[in-house]
Amino acid sequence: MPQAYIVDAIRTPVGRKNGALAHLHSADLGATPIKALMQRTGVDPAAVDDVIYGCTETIGPQAGDIARTCWLVAGMPDHVPGVTIDRQCGSGQQAIHFAAQAVMSGTQDLVVAGGVQNLNLIPMGAAMRVGDQFGFPDPFSTSRGWLARYGDQEVSQFRSAEMIARNWNCSRAEMERFALESHRRAIAAMDGGLFAGEIVPVGNFAVDEPPRRDTSLERMASLKTLVDGGSIHAGVASQNTDAAAALLIASETALRDHGLKPRARIHHISVRGADPIWMLTAPIPATRHALQKAGMTLDDIDLFECNEAFASIPMAWMRELGIPHEKVNVNGGAIALGHPLGATGARLMTSLLNELERRRGRYALQTMCEGGGQANVIIIERL
Repeated sequence: MPQAYIVDAIRTPVGRKNGALAHLHSADLGATPIKALMQRTGVDPAAVDDVIYGCTETIGPQAGDIARTCWLVAGMPDHVPGVTIDRQCGSGQQAIHFAAQAVMSGTQDLVVAGGVQNLNLIPMGAAMRVGDQFGFPDPFSTSRGWLARYGDQEVSQFRSAEMIARNWNCSRAEMERFALESHRRAIAAMDGGLFAGEIVPVGNFAVDEPPRRDTSLERMASLKTLVDGGSIHAGVASQNTDAAAALLIASETALRDHGLKPRARIHHISVRGADPIWMLTAPIPATRHALQKAGMTLDDIDLFECNEAFASIPMAWMRELGIPHEKVNVNGGAIALGHPLGATGARLMTSLLNELERRRGRYALQTMCEGGGQANVIIIERL
C-alpha cells in the first residue's frame, strides 16, 4: 500500500475568549497557517490536489465551505479545491485522516489538511440554535427514529462528562489536580519556547493566551459545578478558543518530485463509535481497536495525546487502558490551551509531532472524544 507522510505542520497561537483573535474573520484565521505552510515547505501551491479543513458551527463567516475560502483568502491558485468536514470535536483530526486516505489510495499526492474555528465569532452550539427558527430545538428530539432507539433522555456533553466522572471514580479534587497539572505543563512548555517553532504569528499575536498562570486548587475549589451535586465545572473543562492549523500530507511520489523531506509517516488511522448518550467514552474502544489493527501494544507508543474536553475523559481513558499520565498530553491539553473545535485535531497533531521529535521517540498516538459518541485514532512514526 502507498504510504502517507507528514511533511510539515504549522498552527496559529490559540486565542482565548474575548482575546486577540476574537474579531478575526474565520477565513483570515484559517488562511494564516496555509500561507506559512506553503512558504516553509517551498511547495508550489499549484501542485496541491485538495484542501481538507475541519470546522463546526459552519454558519456566518464559517459557512460556504470554509476550507475553500481559507485557501483563496491565502492567495493560492483558484484551481485547487477545498472541502470542509464536521466530525464535531474530531474534525481537524478527521481532515488528516481523509488526506492520508487520499494519498494512500493513490488518487492524490499533495493534500493540505487541518482546521479552523473562531468560537468568539460563532459560539459552540450556534448551528443547533439556528434550527429553532425552523421548529427544530435540537438535532434529535423531533426524530421518531431517534426517540424509538434512545428515548427522550438528555443528549449533552456535560451530562456525559458527569456520568464518566462517576463511573470511573474521578472525584472533583482529582480532576482539579489534573486540570492544574495541564496548566503547569502548558506554561512550562510556553516558557521553555517549546511551541515557538510550530506557531505562525497572527499579526503581532504569537503566544497562546488560554493558560491561566494564576489558577490554583483553591480557586478551582470555589467554582460552582454545572449541576447541583455534580463535579464538573469550568475549571476542569476545555476552554472555548480560536485557532487554525494546517499540515502538508504527501505521497512518496510527491516527496521525490518536489524534493521534500518528511517529518513523520502516518502509521495507522481508524475511527470507532460508542454509545451516543455516553458520548465521550469512544477513545477507550477506539484506542484498543487501533492498537489491535496496527499490531501494536501500549508499550510501543512513546507519547499520547487524548483531548481534554473535560478532565474526566482522559482520566477515564488512562485508568481503563493503564496509560501513565507521564506520557499523555505532556505539554498541557485543552483545559489549559483551549479547544478550538474544528482545529483541535490538527493543533494537537502539530504539537505532538514536535514533541516526538524533541524526545527522539518513534511512535505517537492521538485520540479524542467527539459528538455522537465517536473517536479518531492516528498513530505516527517519526522519521
